[in-house]
Amino acid sequence: MNAEPRIKQLGLVEYEPTWRAMQKFTDERDASTPDEIWMAEHPPVFTLGLNASREHLLAPGDIPVIQIDRGGQVTYHAPGQLLIYPLLDVRRHVLSVRQLVVALENAVIAYVAEFGIAASGRRDAPGVYVDGAKLASIGLRIRRGASYHGMALNVSLDLQPFDRINVCGYQGLAVTRLADLGGPSAVPAAASGLARHLLRELGFHSAINTDLQAVSSR
Repeated sequence: MNAEPRIKQLGLVEYEPTWRAMQKFTDERDASTPDEIWMAEHPPVFTLGLNASREHLLAPGDIPVIQIDRGGQVTYHAPGQLLIYPLLDVRRHVLSVRQLVVALENAVIAYVAEFGIAASGRRDAPGVYVDGAKLASIGLRIRRGASYHGMALNVSLDLQPFDRINVCGYQGLAVTRLADLGGPSAVPAAASGLARHLLRELGFHSAINTDLQAVSSR
């Protein structure tokens, strides 16, 4: 790959405005637009993929539900979970969807190995798993030759709301989090530690360019 992506640490931001900002960034970019990787947390929300079945939404209660334009079924976001949004020109980098998924998975696998955690991916159900429990979920969208949406890594969030859904469309799929596996409990620490592995897996090698400003609606 060419120039390093700009990494933006957004902090805690509402889900829908962030999604719309990703769409806008993707629609307005051209062949010369630098790539960006956004890292964020969101207030509690369930999100449903473009073709997701609502039958997997068992008992949402008072948690908002948003149908969005990524792949995959239903998942949950909340403070204590790290969202990684790679806004990449996949045509420029000759990067397939599968290669991007594997890069995201491998970055998490390499990162958690630093804490003695043995994790793996699954070809039939994208994401990262530890002893059969899901640690990170992946859902992407490719539009105009560019990617958005991305990966959610469970760091220290309350896992109880996952009981209200069939996680990623799988009945009875367990979930886990870094804080219970011997990893960090702070999202900023996880973001910093994961970033270098993600850049390496994507083929970037030089210094990380980080922007601490929150993303606007652009």
